[in-house]
Amino acid sequence: MLKYPPSLITIMAMKGLILAGGLGRRIRPLTHAGPKQLIPVANKPVMHYAIEDLVDSGIRDIGIIVGYTPERISAIKESCGSGEKWNARITYIEQDAPLGLAHAVWTARNYLGSDNFVMYLGDNLIGSGIKKFVEEFVSSGADASLLLAKSRSPERFGVAELAGGRVISVEEKPATPRSDTVLAGVYIFSPAIMKYIKNLKPSARGELEITHAIQRMIQDGRKIIHHVIQDWWDDAGTAEDILHANRMILSKMEGKIEGSVVANAIAGAVRLGKGSVVKGSTIAGPAIIGENVLIEDARIGPYTSIGNDVKIAGGSIESSIIMDGCTLRLPKKKLVNSLIGKSCVIKESDAMSFVIGEDSRVEI
Repeated sequence: MLKYPPSLITIMAMKGLILAGGLGRRIRPLTHAGPKQLIPVANKPVMHYAIEDLVDSGIRDIGIIVGYTPERISAIKESCGSGEKWNARITYIEQDAPLGLAHAVWTARNYLGSDNFVMYLGDNLIGSGIKKFVEEFVSSGADASLLLAKSRSPERFGVAELAGGRVISVEEKPATPRSDTVLAGVYIFSPAIMKYIKNLKPSARGELEITHAIQRMIQDGRKIIHHVIQDWWDDAGTAEDILHANRMILSKMEGKIEGSVVANAIAGAVRLGKGSVVKGSTIAGPAIIGENVLIEDARIGPYTSIGNDVKIAGGSIESSIIMDGCTLRLPKKKLVNSLIGKSCVIKESDAMSFVIGEDSRVEI
């Protein structure tokens, strides 16, 4: 019979709660067709990194908050399944409207029961993972722990004010932030948080703010600890954030060639998927290329992710993400810092011709 240390038993008894109901307004039009949590970074949906972080920390029981349309709910369920691939158990919890983070937690109250839990925003990427963060909470006896990071634009996030080594206040998206230290989208709570959420009133944004509940815990003298991220962190809220996360993850990737390489120059860490063919091209790592991709007479990388079933003829692609099913024919062009959605067609022509949806951005 296996024997686990008490700290690991405590972690295994915790639950994870991933919030995947955000609308992703800042990265439209990509999110018109699906949840931002499923945008691929290094050819893996953003939310899968959150699941991996929870499992790596010892948490196997994971609830996912989903909403608000059948299409979005179905897409997340199809992507994450039962959790079996991660040796985890996933439960889906539907939130009927985007009424705030605290509302999402309240929606999951029956699932969470009397367990401690990690709340993980599903569009966040944490370079160092959360294992140490979880272990610190278990040994602390605290009612909450906040994962914090420095930000050059703190007004976009919940902001934490520190004094004497402790958190003395939190505020949601303040116009004039009191510090450059922000809430990095991962929290740990004891069941005590429910008492504070239950009595919340909607904010000026019409949402139940988790920061308001945390602030009341602070005022009541509850023990709140924090952990400051020393590695990189992104919330995948903008195209720039997603591309930065892609670069960071690719920079730690090891190469693996499973496809076919014909008369090419490959340098650095390159992953080439099964059924993919690269002809007469230069691939500069770090770069990842999915399955059943055809690349001819092109230069790819560095810091580039190409999904499955993509066709590329000519040109150069650098520091970009090309999603599944795209066709790019750009023999004389260089594509940089680009995020191209599924099944897009981009081809060079003597005259410019576009079919562009709302919230798109084009630079020529």
